[in-house]
Amino acid sequence: MTTSTRAATAPAVLVLEDGRVFRGRAYGAVGETLGEAVFSTGMTGYQETLTDPSYHRQVVVMTAPHVGNTGVNDEDPESSRIWVAGYVVRDPARTPSNWRSRRSLDEELAAQGVVGISGIDTRALTRHLRERGAMRVGIFSGGALDSGSAAGIADDATLLTRVRQAPEMTGADLSAEVATQESYVVPAVGEKRFTVAALDLGIKGMTPRRMAERGIEVHVLPATASVEDVYAVAPDGIFLSNGPGDPSTADLTVIKAALERGTPLFGICFGNQLLGRALGFGTYKLKYGHRGINQPVQDRSTGKVEVTAHNHGFAVDAPLDQVSDTPYGRAEVSHVCLNDNVVEGLRLLDRPAFSVQYHPEAAAGPHDAAYLFDRFTDLMEGQRA
Repeated sequence: MTTSTRAATAPAVLVLEDGRVFRGRAYGAVGETLGEAVFSTGMTGYQETLTDPSYHRQVVVMTAPHVGNTGVNDEDPESSRIWVAGYVVRDPARTPSNWRSRRSLDEELAAQGVVGISGIDTRALTRHLRERGAMRVGIFSGGALDSGSAAGIADDATLLTRVRQAPEMTGADLSAEVATQESYVVPAVGEKRFTVAALDLGIKGMTPRRMAERGIEVHVLPATASVEDVYAVAPDGIFLSNGPGDPSTADLTVIKAALERGTPLFGICFGNQLLGRALGFGTYKLKYGHRGINQPVQDRSTGKVEVTAHNHGFAVDAPLDQVSDTPYGRAEVSHVCLNDNVVEGLRLLDRPAFSVQYHPEAAAGPHDAAYLFDRFTDLMEGQRA
């Protein structure tokens, strides 16, 4: 990504891999960015979305038309930086209004070098992505629109060539790029009940805090942690976090070791896909994925329907209506998306392991799935007993 001095009135162009072009105004940094175009259906929580490491190398289109009205604060980031490759909004707020706001969203994007575009028909863009699927995209503004020729402005064909030269998300191994490089500990709140080794594949800050609230001391380890690294902390359980990229590229050694030893295991999002692969199921890329904080999922063990927070472009290919035999015993699909019947959770019946495809820490909300952390503690309690 390259950036130049921000100019709010600078023209900007969004070019999709299939040749569709949208013209608007620069928002945030001015320059050029490339990534995968995806859309988020959340009406709020844009700060948590921007700082979610799972959005690494993705250009996020907000379906909510008015974005930025609460500004940016210093309490809600889910990581140390903005991870989205680019940002697309229809109607940016001119003036933020919130008692916690410290600066505008536009200013924050510019300060972190995030190239965006505003003033385009995001509804038309979202419909296009729903029909054609997520695809590579580029946002160009300022000097990035300069072709270097006497005419000055690069034509659409030149910009399209740049977009099509960008790497695809299929086959991308990204977890190590967003994960912590050094282990750290999030202490239990109150009395310590358990120790959990959490593999950081792109973890959000709220996740270990949700476990800490339940008396869990969380040792957050790099994505490259070995089996020896994991068991050096004497874990009562192992947690697999969310993260970006294609799950088919990830190493499964730690997960298989945990399953073989019978260590309680809980995975979310990317972690759900990795557990699925360890059990022998395949994964595949969804047409346009699930992203937002309003996705309906049914917990098949209770029949309860939850409104949940999602951010995933890949899914597990497992049979919905039968128990499957795996190298680690029987497994079943525990949760399913009510919009499209995508697998949203797995559960082993003969070993203490389960996972969901969404975000029970839910920052920003909803909190319907917070009980899953309690289910994890019950699993560890049962194993200890």
